[in-house]
Amino acid sequence: MYDKSDKAPLLDIRDLSIEAGSDGRWTPIVQNISLTVAKGEVLGIIGESGAGKSTLGLASLGFTKPGFRVSSGNVFFKGEDLLKKTDKERRSLWGARLAYVAQSATAAFNPAHRLMRQAIEPSLIHSPVHDKNSQVERAQDLFGQMRLPDPQHFGDRFPHQASGGQLQRAMTAMAMMCRPDIIVFDEPTTALDVTTQVEVLTAIRRLVEESGTAALYISHDLAVVSQMAHRVMVMRHGRLIEEAPTSQIVSEPKEPYTRSLWSVRSLEKTEEPVAPLQLSVRNVSANFGALKVLDEINIDLPVGRTLALVGESGSGKSTLARAITGLLKPTSGKITLNGKLLESDFRKRSREVLRRIQMVYQSADTALNPRLKVIDLIGRPMSFYFGINGSELERRVVDILDMVEMSRKHLFVRPGALSGGQKQRIAIARAIAADPDIFICDEITSALDQLVQEQLLQLLLRLQRELNKTYLFISHDIATVNAVADFVAVMHRGKIVQQGPRKKVLSTPGHPYTQKLLESVPQIDPGWLDRLIAQRKDQSFEFSA
Repeated sequence: MYDKSDKAPLLDIRDLSIEAGSDGRWTPIVQNISLTVAKGEVLGIIGESGAGKSTLGLASLGFTKPGFRVSSGNVFFKGEDLLKKTDKERRSLWGARLAYVAQSATAAFNPAHRLMRQAIEPSLIHSPVHDKNSQVERAQDLFGQMRLPDPQHFGDRFPHQASGGQLQRAMTAMAMMCRPDIIVFDEPTTALDVTTQVEVLTAIRRLVEESGTAALYISHDLAVVSQMAHRVMVMRHGRLIEEAPTSQIVSEPKEPYTRSLWSVRSLEKTEEPVAPLQLSVRNVSANFGALKVLDEINIDLPVGRTLALVGESGSGKSTLARAITGLLKPTSGKITLNGKLLESDFRKRSREVLRRIQMVYQSADTALNPRLKVIDLIGRPMSFYFGINGSELERRVVDILDMVEMSRKHLFVRPGALSGGQKQRIAIARAIAADPDIFICDEITSALDQLVQEQLLQLLLRLQRELNKTYLFISHDIATVNAVADFVAVMHRGKIVQQGPRKKVLSTPGHPYTQKLLESVPQIDPGWLDRLIAQRKDQSFEFSA
């Protein structure tokens, strides 16, 4: 246990400014930011997509992405300026004394290596005295604390054999391996369902409190930040808008912009009349090897309506989406579109059927080809399905960019130059370009700040009203589900445990898992997590120092 009387800052950033370069021009990304973080302290950083949160988080470790530069300021770690150290000196700290948990775990892991090898690699590199067996045992212990399935053998998996939420937890465990002095958590629970999020937040907070690790906790979700942070900084357009103790930010924010950051929670979809079925899933089961991952699934998607599919990480939500799109062949059951049986293999489906069902994936980092420009990413569906090219294609791409709150200036940039939220909007725009009947949206707003979430949800609702679009909306965010869904289906361990009209399911949960799911939705109240932990004594666990 660290000495709580020692409040000298581990991290001290002074007047930091960072710029991004393109075509010989430099654009301010972070402007004159100063902050301190002491041992055992968590500083929350919130703001909209593109505010500079992740850039600041990386800079606090002495790192800037290619194409970025520090134009002024200092980053002191234990009194030494990281920006004045050599690359070799900084690399000796990364992964050992300074750790980073990225927003996209899928892109962070090497698909060619097993998870255990990747988890223990930092500790073996930075501490050669550690033997492999002891580090495997520590990783297994951390996997257990992160509530990963079968922690003794979870590390035997390759990344593609784990869900997005499981990979996010594995990356958090990997960052904890060397007991770092500072950890930057960049949206670490974005990909997690609310029940798993509670457990991961608990583990992270206990790590910080008991080991004295200092942390920056970056998020667009004030409800989550209010459970973790002692103080909160609000950023916008690279500048500090407001900073205060968490309780003050939650109860008495000074700036209107700060109050707007939880606007999505006020959205609620109005009830719509019953509509005819467009897509029907009947008795669909599927296996991964000997493991049954879908068990007799039955759901219906009415024309022009939204069915929200909710459940914990690994429950089968994305697997069901893969079965509907023909990327996974069911072992039994059938899927029909407008009464016509769909081929179980997408390669046997006609181009027109492929166009009518479009998928928007959870991780835009892996869904978008990093070598292609935005005009090519969005334009390809238009060219493939409709034969549109040339100036007409460019005009239509600009129109779609406008729909997702982006502009012509993004036409010829590549994904690497975009923020996480901007990448997700491009992924949505690409699906819109095919003009589908059904959108399968797999956690498409999970990486977005509250303001952009609201804009995109309003966009989806408008498209549905005007064009009669149908959505299968996979989400762990109950506020988002409340905003867009007509119907809700709750998945648990490959089964649908409850489904029905949204208001009925969310107000009168008829299954214990649904009740647990609703209880786990974070509230904008700094004491919420403590009260929930107290109510769940069976979920209590200790962080192993």
